[in-house]
Amino acid sequence: MRNWLLPRRTFVLSTLLLSVGVTAGCGKTEPTKESTGGASTAPGKPSPAADTFLTVSIEQQASWVRNFNPLLASGNVRWPTVAGIYEPLLVYNTMKGEFTPWLASKYEWGNGNKTLTVTTRPGVKWSDGQPFTAKDVAFTFGLLKKHVALDLQGVWKWLTSVEAKSDSTVEFTLTRPYVPGLVFLGHQPIVPEHKWKDVADPVTYTNENPVATGPFTEVKTFQNQIYELGRNPNYWQQGKPAIKGLRFPAYPGNDQANLALLNGEVDWAGNFVPEIEKVYVGKDPTNHHYWFPLVGSTVFVYTNTTKKPLDDARVRKAISMSLDREQIVKVAMNNYTRPADATALSDAHERWRSQKTVEAGDWVKFNVAKANQILDEAGYAKGADGIRVKDGKPLRFDLNVVTGWSDWVRAAQIVTQQVKQIGVEATLKTYDFSAFFEALQKGTFDLSMGWSNEEPTPYNFYRDLLGTATAKPVGETSARNWHRFGAKQADSLFEAFEAATDPAEQKKIIEQLQEIFSETAPSIPLFPGPSWGEYNTRRFTGFPSKENPYAKLSPNNPPEYLLVLTELKPK
Repeated sequence: MRNWLLPRRTFVLSTLLLSVGVTAGCGKTEPTKESTGGASTAPGKPSPAADTFLTVSIEQQASWVRNFNPLLASGNVRWPTVAGIYEPLLVYNTMKGEFTPWLASKYEWGNGNKTLTVTTRPGVKWSDGQPFTAKDVAFTFGLLKKHVALDLQGVWKWLTSVEAKSDSTVEFTLTRPYVPGLVFLGHQPIVPEHKWKDVADPVTYTNENPVATGPFTEVKTFQNQIYELGRNPNYWQQGKPAIKGLRFPAYPGNDQANLALLNGEVDWAGNFVPEIEKVYVGKDPTNHHYWFPLVGSTVFVYTNTTKKPLDDARVRKAISMSLDREQIVKVAMNNYTRPADATALSDAHERWRSQKTVEAGDWVKFNVAKANQILDEAGYAKGADGIRVKDGKPLRFDLNVVTGWSDWVRAAQIVTQQVKQIGVEATLKTYDFSAFFEALQKGTFDLSMGWSNEEPTPYNFYRDLLGTATAKPVGETSARNWHRFGAKQADSLFEAFEAATDPAEQKKIIEQLQEIFSETAPSIPLFPGPSWGEYNTRRFTGFPSKENPYAKLSPNNPPEYLLVLTELKPK
């Protein structure tokens, strides 16, 4: 969950403006001396590695910058630095709802859930042949403590110490019981002490030639337009990885990336592709496949509850009831998803969903008459222009969205049209991502499209939506509670969940949080986001699918894609 402050959908940039018959050489890049044994490069010709390396479409950028520092946010370094070059202790498997031991072989809570003891996996070596030990784990967390900018998940706010008790045991001591913190400790990439102890500034260090434990550690080629990674000669999983390497052409945008995908030049991608059955599967039904399970983040219209009248739950619920989510899903999302229910949970949290809350949550159902009735009873009268007003405050808002995020732009356009039916005026405002995200984080918006987090339990999902501890004043950067809402009645439930390890107790707490969410409607859920994934079996097999859902297919979610990288095989 290392990229949790950034959207998990930055790859959804624009509508595919291509026909099925389009062909082009996009993605064909020139070889280098490293990949050809000293041969000169030839423009337009692919590297010989293109025949044996898995080609991945990820991180759409015009050119590559060589940075393999796993302690930085995953959006700032090359894929798969944080999970594939380096590795974590644990990998959470969304499709199975469980942690897979990775560099750790086991873990155990103790001392009233204030101590976590982790046993490291025996026989693991760094790619330079040096042994991996628990001391490397303690050293890594020591770096996060020393350099606050590297503590991306704020683990030292609730850790007091991380100590290697032996070469195979590391002990985490917490300030309080905090069981949900397991994902942040377990997903932290681990670096080798013998290489990093002499790094002057790990915050700015680009780590151009990584020494790591992951399946692909060897930088074979690195140019502005392409880089290639080879296998770790000392990888700890015997016989893996089965594929020889990874290849990454630079695609400046979604259109170019999708063109390469449609033309069979890409083996694995995580892109939004409109009309995928026609434009992708239809070109090669034998080899072109996709899987979009609804286990991504939930897409919301966030309501700034510091602004009147959006501080009124009746207004928020009325806006929600004015929205025809079926139409939004059909027109904006190509029917790749479904309308959100009153829990706002995606299918990743299906086992937590309260059917009672779903059935009682009429505020997410399309009902214009009921929405108008709610606003009438609440004293929001329609003016001469048809816009409702109360205490001199018209129901007139801006709705922010990112320029080029075509699916979300279409969704936002539909929202602005549909709220007119209840006397609300919403004006669409598009911004580049940095300006959009700054407004979201600082609370300088009325309404805004946005996403939720993706974690093993709904604890942080609801804490971000309801927790008073996460509600910041306008102008102060908020990591996630962008709508700035706090429900005091939820705080004791969050505290109880932090100490709970019994699944039945955890589920009961989450069900109560779902009820509070539905009662207060702090923001407006639209639909669960698909986890985008496409693959081509012409040269490689072993990808997850609906028929074999051993992990998420999408390459966009570290560290879960490690489960896929280690299972792929050449044909």
